[in-house]
Amino acid sequence: MSRSRGTGRRSAPLRNDDEGVDGEPAAGGDQGAELLAMYDRALPQVYGYLLPRCGSEAVAEDLTGETFLAAVAAVQKHSVDRLTVAWLVGVARHKLVDHWRRQAREDRNVQVVADELATAGTEDDPWDEQLDASRAHQALAELRGHHRAALTLRYLDGLPVPEVADHLGRTVHATEALLVRARSAFRRAYGERRDDG
Repeated sequence: MSRSRGTGRRSAPLRNDDEGVDGEPAAGGDQGAELLAMYDRALPQVYGYLLPRCGSEAVAEDLTGETFLAAVAAVQKHSVDRLTVAWLVGVARHKLVDHWRRQAREDRNVQVVADELATAGTEDDPWDEQLDASRAHQALAELRGHHRAALTLRYLDGLPVPEVADHLGRTVHATEALLVRARSAFRRAYGERRDDG
C-alpha cells in the first residue's frame, strides 16, 4: 500500500528481504514461535548443562523449567536481541547461580535456627553439640508444620514468644509448651539423622 497524499495514512515499512537468510533469526521477528521451534533442540542442552552442576535430577528439572519460563518472559518483553540455544544456556547459568544463592541463604537460616535451638534453655537442658547445617535443615524439614512454624518464628525471625503466639493463634502459655515440644522433636529428628549418616 503506497502513501497517499492528503489522506494521512502511511504504508507499512518495507521489509528487508535479506533478514534471516543466513539462518539466524530475523531481528524483531516472532520470537515466541522461534522459542517454541527451538524447544526440542534446546531442552536437552539446557538440562545437560544444569544436571552435572547441581547434582540432582529434580533440581535440574526445576531449573530447566525456570529457564524456559524466564525465556518466555524475556520474549514477551521484547528484551532478547538474538534467541539462540547459547542464550538459553546463559539464562540457565543465571538460574543456577540464583539457586546456589537461595541454598546458601537457606543453609545460613537453618544454622541460625539450629544454633538458637542448641542454646535455648541451656540452664534446664544443655545441648552443646555442634550442628551440621545440612542435617539440621533435613531435620527441620521433617518436623510437623506447627513445630516448624513455631521454631522458625521464634529462632529464625527472632520474635518474642507473645508475637509467636499471636501469629500462631495460641496463648503465650500454649506457645511456650509448643516450643518445648518442637525443640524436643527437632533434637530427636536431628539425632536420628546422625544415626542414619
